[in-house]
Amino acid sequence: MSSTSLDDRLWDDVVLAFPILGELPITHESAPIDPDQWRSLVYALQKNEMCHFIEDLIIEKIEESLRNKVAKEFWREIESESCVDGFDRFKKAVMGLARNYVTFLPYIEKLEAMRNLLNSKRKIHGMFDLMSLLKILIRSTLHSQLPVPKHLSVVEDFYKLSFKVFYYSDKTDRELNESGEDLQCGGCSESAENCKCDEIITDFHNINRILIQLELLERLAGEVLTSLIHEQIESHVQETCKGSFDISFIEPLEKWLDSVVVGWLTRLYSSGPECPVTQEKLNTFNRKLHHLLYETYTRTRIDQLFTIIIEYPDSDAAIDDLKVCLEKTDLRPFLTAKLTAALQSRLLHPGVNTPDIITAYIASIRALRHLDPTGILLETCTKPVRQYLRGREDTMRCVVMSLTDEGPGDLVDELVHGEESNQENPLNWEQWNPDPIDASDAKENKERQSWDIISMLVNVYGSKEIFVHEYRNLLADRLLVQYSYNTEKEVRYLELLKLRFGDSQLHYCEVMLKDVYDSKRLNTHLHSEPNFGLKLQEFEVTCMILSAQFWPVFKEEKLELPQKIKEHLDVYTKAYETIKGNRTLSWKPHLGSVNLDIELKGRTVNLTVTPTHAAIIWYFQEKDQWTIDELSSVLHIPPTVLRRRIAYWQSQGLLKEVSTDTFLLVEESSGRSAKNIAVNDMMCEDDETESIMASAQDQREEELQVFWSYIVGMLTNLESLPPDRIHMMLKMFASQGPSAVECSLQQLKHFLDRKVREHKLLFSGGFYRLPK
Repeated sequence: MSSTSLDDRLWDDVVLAFPILGELPITHESAPIDPDQWRSLVYALQKNEMCHFIEDLIIEKIEESLRNKVAKEFWREIESESCVDGFDRFKKAVMGLARNYVTFLPYIEKLEAMRNLLNSKRKIHGMFDLMSLLKILIRSTLHSQLPVPKHLSVVEDFYKLSFKVFYYSDKTDRELNESGEDLQCGGCSESAENCKCDEIITDFHNINRILIQLELLERLAGEVLTSLIHEQIESHVQETCKGSFDISFIEPLEKWLDSVVVGWLTRLYSSGPECPVTQEKLNTFNRKLHHLLYETYTRTRIDQLFTIIIEYPDSDAAIDDLKVCLEKTDLRPFLTAKLTAALQSRLLHPGVNTPDIITAYIASIRALRHLDPTGILLETCTKPVRQYLRGREDTMRCVVMSLTDEGPGDLVDELVHGEESNQENPLNWEQWNPDPIDASDAKENKERQSWDIISMLVNVYGSKEIFVHEYRNLLADRLLVQYSYNTEKEVRYLELLKLRFGDSQLHYCEVMLKDVYDSKRLNTHLHSEPNFGLKLQEFEVTCMILSAQFWPVFKEEKLELPQKIKEHLDVYTKAYETIKGNRTLSWKPHLGSVNLDIELKGRTVNLTVTPTHAAIIWYFQEKDQWTIDELSSVLHIPPTVLRRRIAYWQSQGLLKEVSTDTFLLVEESSGRSAKNIAVNDMMCEDDETESIMASAQDQREEELQVFWSYIVGMLTNLESLPPDRIHMMLKMFASQGPSAVECSLQQLKHFLDRKVREHKLLFSGGFYRLPK
């Protein structure tokens, strides 16, 4: 027998054992071979050193078949338009892949048997296990021919429908039984009679079993499964807790996740053979899904956090949930950025009133203290709010008004029941935790722990002195606008503020209240003694005597009172000097109130007005008609101010303008009803409720007036100077000493521009000079 004929017979035996090497199609099954014949064949191949050649050749044939037939058929079925339903397209593609996979198994098994018989340890494509190699070849070939991600929609259709069927599997029967009607199935969307849910579940298990066996599940469907689960969790969270902040949702959401989502995944993975790897994957999925749930719920609550803060404490359940979830996620920086942006866009613009901003700020303090007791979130997120409030002129006044029961918020109770600012809380070392990574240094941390709501509001300006100064102005307004000697409520507030800010800070306010009490006692004494002559006067004069150095600066307004009024005031002054000896009174004629009975033809009008209004109408009893210039000369009031004051009497129907700047007393009734008079009275009184204290800007300009003589001297000697040069020279010569007034360049420019408007300076080409 020649060697050539021996090789031919051997090759025929090999083709008989492995038809894939012949001309027969790959699906042809080889005939059974006797075990003795199989061993003889293997040893013959070994003797001729053909074993490795046959192994490589069979693997190459399998790869060729995978490339040219199996993969093309799989993706052709996925992209087929003949079947519109994505569920069926994916099912057919996977079932075809499984059939092809089965045809390769006999060849792999015979190769493994040959290797075992020869005890071969040779690696093929770097692997010993040929069954694992076959699965790798299938996966790599499929992915090498992966089309445009159009297939994802088909895979998504398959798993969406299966999830929907699983979700509604228990509901359909119950609804049908309760109603007795042929309802539409919530899972497959067919009628209850033609329900295909059982078929879908069977197909679902079969397809997943194949994918798990080929280790293709996560490679083909992993992205789709993740996206689908994320979508379902996000949708359920939104539907469950939308707009509801007074109930905790963590436990119900966890139960839903375990029963629905994890239950569905368990069914999905249980479709394959049971093994430790499968259970380990389920446990890993379970942990990841719970983290995804916490993250989704946390992001949802962070998006709603501004509303949650505004509704606090009714929303404390949502704050508790968010506190728990922040410990399980890393979304603290996201919360900080999101809330800071929300506060800026919702609050920090001119369209929002200062009281509303303060109310929201107070709610933020309370809610964020609950969420983060360390105060880090509060300090970081509300920093822009504090900076913005610092730039609003009426911020501190609104805070003070809220503390005295006349403004926004509920700060009066905080003042009454809140902790004192200097109270220290004992630290339990067993409950101590380090600050988060975004915390500042230890000193600021200690300050944060001692901050309460009132302290934080006061610290918006960074100084208790500014708060006390504003409170003193407000107290003066309340005492002098109402002209009431009843100070019980003010004393109560002052005592509460002294507990928080100390006696020394509020000493001036104590003196102010004492002045009111002393004035009441003095007036009673002067009017009860006949020797002082006050009882003999035509009208009663009472006075509020103020200690000038303890009260804020008043708005200055010129007013020359009628002679008879001044005579009455002189009598009061002499009576005061009789009691006090070396003291006298310096009257503020534009401050106070006057109760008038105005007798006209057939009617009497009773009004309480300011001294300026009373002086105006007083002169109309001397003659019926006055011009603005005439009244201005006798009252010493600027015409512009005088015209505004006369408007009040016009609204009351007592004066009318007969010609330009000429006014006539109207004694005849205009026919207005008492109701209309009352309305106009209220409107005019509201117009006059501006503060009688000098504004901070007025006081600042008064302080800057000390520089004027220096500026005149500079410009007299040097003719013209730019503002920065004037500022530098003032700092050198006029801003020295313990009582020196500080002045920024911007403040100096405002002061110089005011002098230009008053025609006391000229400005040209960036230089100021004196007018010639």
